[in-house]
Amino acid sequence: MTTSTPDLIVLHEHPEWQKPLFAALQRRGVPFAPFDVTRAAFSNVEPPRARLYFNQASPSAYIRGNTRAVPLALAYMRSLELLGARVLNGAEVFALELSKSAQATLLRRLGIDCPRSITFNDVAALRRYEHDVRWPALLKPDQGGSGARIQVVNSLAEVEAIFAADPNVWLPDNLFLLQEYLPHDPGRGIVRLEFLDGELLYAMRVVTHGHFNLCPSPVCNPEEDAGACDTPPHQKVEAPPVEFHPFPEVPRDAVEMAKRIVRAARLDVGGIEYLETDGGRRVFYDVNANSNLRASVAAAFGFDPFERVVDFLAGELAKRGKRRRCRVE
Repeated sequence: MTTSTPDLIVLHEHPEWQKPLFAALQRRGVPFAPFDVTRAAFSNVEPPRARLYFNQASPSAYIRGNTRAVPLALAYMRSLELLGARVLNGAEVFALELSKSAQATLLRRLGIDCPRSITFNDVAALRRYEHDVRWPALLKPDQGGSGARIQVVNSLAEVEAIFAADPNVWLPDNLFLLQEYLPHDPGRGIVRLEFLDGELLYAMRVVTHGHFNLCPSPVCNPEEDAGACDTPPHQKVEAPPVEFHPFPEVPRDAVEMAKRIVRAARLDVGGIEYLETDGGRRVFYDVNANSNLRASVAAAFGFDPFERVVDFLAGELAKRGKRRRCRVE
């Protein structure tokens, strides 16, 4: 139930995404309150209101007209943590999710095969790397989310034309990546591994049909219809909807590699994505702190994913309660 003195506060920007989690929390009787970061304020003199905070903010907020949500969420989490609050998927994790360039560097540092990436804030600066780029390449924003503004490009001239035609493409973060394009079988798509508290929750194979918006939420990608999340007009794809399939046969070594990423990124709840290229590479390319769990996929494994998340949250609340009592004694 929602209460003015909650045990848990959930930071969010997309209320439709949160309905399954909120329903599970209510069923279990966990006192919680939502905190909508789209229109919010906080003070530096107010102590944390709850024993536990759970960040569900999304980098893609700007495509829904909520550009200010991300900086507010990041600032609020930093302030909460400075005050000693426990924030799941907190400021450091969220900052990593907001930066594809940081993710690429993390994967490289871990020795995990990942796309070569060039980060830039001025197209002319790319000329330094012009002879290193293999075309076609993938043009994507540093602050990603729901596949927004991702395009396949075939030359530096095409990149220059994109930004010249619409300077607003730079928004909201004014930072882009030119990334290695990875040819792969569209019938096999990509693999997404969902983790909870450091362990694999489930794996799914996502057949993209040329789409870049691979948000697992049924709100964005219903079972049969095209995705409902807003995407820029140039990214609309005339193709069948994205398909999400349970993947119980996920290779054990792929899971172990993803676990290394989860530990290094300090993810409490999150998704790791990889694909298998036509050349036989297994390439990891995306770290997601905001997991829109897909109930139909988890059901194939015999459980409700949101109940598992509530189990985790209840366990974290119990830990916080024990610590508090120890300090009093």
